[in-house]
Amino acid sequence: MKIVVFGLAITSSWGNGHATTYRALLRALRNRGHDIVFFERDQEWYTSNRDMPKPPFCTVHIYETWQEVLPRVRRELADCDVGLVGSYFPDGLEAIDEVFDSGPPVKGFYDIDTPITVAALRAGKTDYLLPQQVPGFDIYFSFTGGPLLRELEQKFGARRAVPLYCSFDRQSCRLSAPSREYACDLSYMGTYAPDRQAKLEEFFCEPAERLPQKRFILAGPQYPADVKWPGNVRRVIHLEPKLHPSFYCSSRFTLNLTRKEMVAAGYSPSVRLFEAAGCGATIVSDSWQGLETFFTPREEILVPSSAGEVMRYLTEMNAEEIRRIGRAAQQRVLAEHSCEQRAMEFENEVGSSREICSICPATA
Repeated sequence: MKIVVFGLAITSSWGNGHATTYRALLRALRNRGHDIVFFERDQEWYTSNRDMPKPPFCTVHIYETWQEVLPRVRRELADCDVGLVGSYFPDGLEAIDEVFDSGPPVKGFYDIDTPITVAALRAGKTDYLLPQQVPGFDIYFSFTGGPLLRELEQKFGARRAVPLYCSFDRQSCRLSAPSREYACDLSYMGTYAPDRQAKLEEFFCEPAERLPQKRFILAGPQYPADVKWPGNVRRVIHLEPKLHPSFYCSSRFTLNLTRKEMVAAGYSPSVRLFEAAGCGATIVSDSWQGLETFFTPREEILVPSSAGEVMRYLTEMNAEEIRRIGRAAQQRVLAEHSCEQRAMEFENEVGSSREICSICPATA
């Protein structure tokens, strides 16, 4: 198949999880024989931080204005098998119209931010998707499973809303030798988000303050300058994806925190969650509905109810038990959440949509 994708970013992972997701999925699809074209608008914060300027698994068109790139968009769509528009694509409204007008065999939307998108649709629109555009897609891929999929179908008219969760790339996520540079007792990787900050204070900063002899590392950009960090917290502004395995494998535990909208929706695992598990890290996570469908608490993941419980992990759990939980999580994601698995799910869903379109040509 030829797949044309309109996405937020693939060349830069700075401050976004979209790039990691696209890289893993599209690499796996290319390895399975598909040709992929990716459109990305040039934006300053990505331009200055491109850690994969020329992905080897797809053709990337970086453009400055939609009108400038429109002739190429139309040429690529003219002979594609799948036209796929991603959430937060800066010219999403225009790209969706072009996909609809070009009439590829399968027209898809890939929502990497489903709870945020649906909340905006309830209010009238997002900057990248209008409510009246939702029924035009043959398939609506969603990072979120559970009840939100039914709302997309029943309230907004999605023909088929199916989960296509994030994944991890076996090539980049793996066991790595511990690094002295990132050695710590508890790590956290995440861009600043106001709605996560209270949980970060509880599960990360409070244990750090109360356990001054322990070492903590926080990696991620955009934190306000006035945030006060405990003295035993080391800050890393940005960590390239190639360094993630070393980061995770050098932590006794790593923390996963979920955005407010994702917690409310449930069934919204993050890229970092699967990535850390793929590296064999022992994960400490906040709680949300559906988490147990991805990892079994206490056996494959730790789900504390308080800062005190995090402190007990740090002070009372022995190395053998910590390793056992990390390895169990790794085995789970190897079996169920690799990018190869997601690529096969994508193929199956696209194949089903093509069959439906051929039966009901009026919906194609």
